[in-house]
This record gives sequence, C-alpha cells and structure tokens, in this order.
Amino acid sequence: MAIILNIETSTKNCSVSIAKDGIQLCLVEENEENYAHGEKLNQFVDWCINGAEINLNEIEAVCVSKGPGSYTGLRIGVSSAKGFAYGLDIPLLAMDSLQVLVESQINTDVDLIIPMIDARRMEVYTALFDNKGNQLTETEAKVIDELSFEDLKDKKIVFVGDGAEKCQEVLGHLNATFIQTYPSAQFMIQKAQQKFEEQLFEDVAYFEPYYLKDFIAGKKKTE
Repeated sequence: MAIILNIETSTKNCSVSIAKDGIQLCLVEENEENYAHGEKLNQFVDWCINGAEINLNEIEAVCVSKGPGSYTGLRIGVSSAKGFAYGLDIPLLAMDSLQVLVESQINTDVDLIIPMIDARRMEVYTALFDNKGNQLTETEAKVIDELSFEDLKDKKIVFVGDGAEKCQEVLGHLNATFIQTYPSAQFMIQKAQQKFEEQLFEDVAYFEPYYLKDFIAGKKKTE
C-alpha cells in the first residue's frame, strides 16, 4: 500500500493524479494545444498535492507514462518523474501510454480494445488488447487505411484515443465504437499500485521514454 504520484504527458493532455492504496485522492489535468507541459506540470503536481491534503514527502513512489507519444511531452514527463524519484529517494514506476488508454475501457462489452495515439496524418501508435487489458500484439506505428484491421471485422471493437476520430471515416465499416479522448493519470492508478506491490521499479539513472520512432524536428519557418 502506498501514496503514489502519477504523471501522464504523452499527448496534449498534461495530467497528474495522486492515489493512496489504489484510491484517487486528486486529479489535475488540462488539454493544451500548445503542449505547455513544461510550464504547467510542476504547478499541477503542487495543486494535486494540495488537493490530496498531503505533504510532498509523504509520496512513496512516482509513476510516469513512458510512451509512445509526443517526443516533447514524454521528455518533460519522464524528466520530472526522475527528478521526484531522485529528490525524494522513492521508486520510479513506468506504464505504457497505450495501456493508460486501455484502462479506461476495461471490462466493457467488446472483444477488443484498440488504443490509438495520434502520430500525425493517418498514422497512429497502436496495439491490440482484449477487454481485460491484456496486450495481444506488439506496439507499432501504423498507417491507417480502409484495409486496416480487416481481419477483425467479425469482432466487436472499441477504438480509443486522440487518434480514434480521424480513423472513423475509413474504419466505419467495422463493428466498432470510436472514442476520441486522451490518456489521463486517473487511469494509471490501479496499474501503478500493482507495480508498486510487485516492486516492478525502474532504474532511475538509465530509464528513458519509449519514443517508438526517432524524433524529426520540423523546419524553422522563415520570414
């Protein structure tokens, strides 16, 4: 049992939660188009600590969403989490960003949960999960077209994530529901507690985000 700080910054949603013994004490999050995670994350942690009515030194572990997702968002979230782990001398836990999305749909009346994190254009980060949250395929960066998931047309599916809506038009022929949403730290709580109890800790010194694809910087605009 523990008080755990959860940090999710893999998309436009900057999200922080604090839970005690697997029960949420406070959640602070904001969906920001400009990815202002660097400016707001530590403020959100402070607000969450105040809302949970605890002291910083009462936190016993920090769990971070490790990716895949936004290069900048993941770098900021992981750096902050490692800072808390070092500064407070507490364990670091990590959770896959796709799993965070899946946790919001656990035990729903579907055969498959397919999380989709937007990777620009018609590409998404995705994998297949059953309705208990077990991962069935490797995580991949997948370009979506009309033939994608054609072998699953006899399955009842929920597509969930910030890449779901853009895929609805080309995948609308499937027996599927499309939920446009973002990973939230409120859905990290149960897995983080489980990982803490099983002592599945990360090496703080060597832990890095799971980017999946190499970062490609955009060209600087000229006058």
